[in-house]
Amino acid sequence: MDSSALRSLQAPLKDQYRTDADSALVTLRARGSLDDTSIACKVETGRALAVAGLHPATGGSGAELCSGDMLLEALVACAGVTLKAVATVLEIELRAGTVSAEGDLDFRGTLGVDKGAPVGFRAIRLSFALDTDAPQDKLDQLLKLTERYCVVFQTLNHKPDLSVSNTRG
Repeated sequence: MDSSALRSLQAPLKDQYRTDADSALVTLRARGSLDDTSIACKVETGRALAVAGLHPATGGSGAELCSGDMLLEALVACAGVTLKAVATVLEIELRAGTVSAEGDLDFRGTLGVDKGAPVGFRAIRLSFALDTDAPQDKLDQLLKLTERYCVVFQTLNHKPDLSVSNTRG
């Protein structure tokens, strides 16, 4: 897809959202069911069933997906799609590229071994390796806009309002 095709695809949506802000608010959903035989959760991805379980560092077998890995994978996917869209709009030719994310966890927090240890990632690093002849100023702009418009990156960077509820099923 080239820049003009992407712009023409998005133009009516942008116009609609400018005139009707409420139409831009979309609720995304995820759903999973608790496994009845093991410590696992079956997540409906829309394409397949993903079974998440304990990370080996918390006693898991490693046979199931780790939710921490899934979070990093979601970041990589979102950042990669966002970068490609921004590169298309900026008319930056990318011959190839990779997106990587890594995060540091202290499992003492997750296992309740040390109440001072955080539960969750201490740090997450996102990086891109791009095969392009674009000048550095264009790549700087590409990275800045990718960071700005990547939904997962911005969600991690600016904590959303969170809530937890329970119902009997």
